[in-house]
Amino acid sequence: METNNHFDAIVVGAGPAGLTAGIYLSRARFRTLILNEGTVGGQMNLTHEIANYPGVENISGYQLANIMKKQAKTFGCEIKSNIAIATMQLEGDRKIITLEDGKVFTANAVILTPGGRSRSLGVPGESQFKGRGVSYCATCDGDFFTDKQIVVVGGGNSALEETVSLTKYVNRATIVHQFDHFQAFEYAIEEAVSNPKIDVVLESTIAEFYGGDRLEGVMIKDTKTGALRKFATDGVFIFIGYVPNTEFLAGKVHLNQWKEIVVDTEMATNVSGVFAAGDSIAKRYRQITTSIGEATVAALAASAYLQKVKKTQSIES
Repeated sequence: METNNHFDAIVVGAGPAGLTAGIYLSRARFRTLILNEGTVGGQMNLTHEIANYPGVENISGYQLANIMKKQAKTFGCEIKSNIAIATMQLEGDRKIITLEDGKVFTANAVILTPGGRSRSLGVPGESQFKGRGVSYCATCDGDFFTDKQIVVVGGGNSALEETVSLTKYVNRATIVHQFDHFQAFEYAIEEAVSNPKIDVVLESTIAEFYGGDRLEGVMIKDTKTGALRKFATDGVFIFIGYVPNTEFLAGKVHLNQWKEIVVDTEMATNVSGVFAAGDSIAKRYRQITTSIGEATVAALAASAYLQKVKKTQSIES
């Protein structure tokens, strides 16, 4: 095994959490590698304009990701993108990550920041209009639909609460839900159905998204009759659940029933030397800023762990 393939820390994932961890660790003079299976920036890249990141105005998620990437690399952090992880051995003092191309990297500590993805409907046009009328985040994008008409898909607490929140901006919101009743707490249902800006369409699903450069409307399908009808709208917010990118971690670290990584207050997992942060951990709120905060804690905790490892190695030598 090549010596230069050993790092103090390896960060798995290059969204805002992973890049933050890389910045903190490399600035603390720990040799750090970020391994990322997709494009640097993760879900952040889907946001065309970020309006609630403190101290920054008029910036896209892609631009912010590139700034973070440049900052991490300036401190000496190495980043390898568009890779595929074949195996991971996280137990023991030396963690081993093998890529599908055969390259092997080792580290004394690992920070898991694989992020996650909003559950999608998987119907025609959805991918085409992501960021151009289709959104999965009311906090991120609600302001862009001021005085417009939107559709919200979902019937749980998140869907109803976010719809009420969106009425601060929009003229009208129509909730489309596949069942004949909501799967939400009574207070959330009452608040939504009593709001004069909210309409409800039950026992219906979205069959298709259509439009030109931007979304112009959806095809709503009646689940009882199968009938289809066109419904003009400026935007669609989808709240049907969230999927953490943790499939590759099954049996490696403790995951809860929703496949989220379980961590303590220092972002440590149940495996010594392995930490986690960002949208893949068990938590309620998922924002760029929360991911950055969690990654800061994870990096500081990992730094303390690495200091102990170096002290032990020094004594033993």
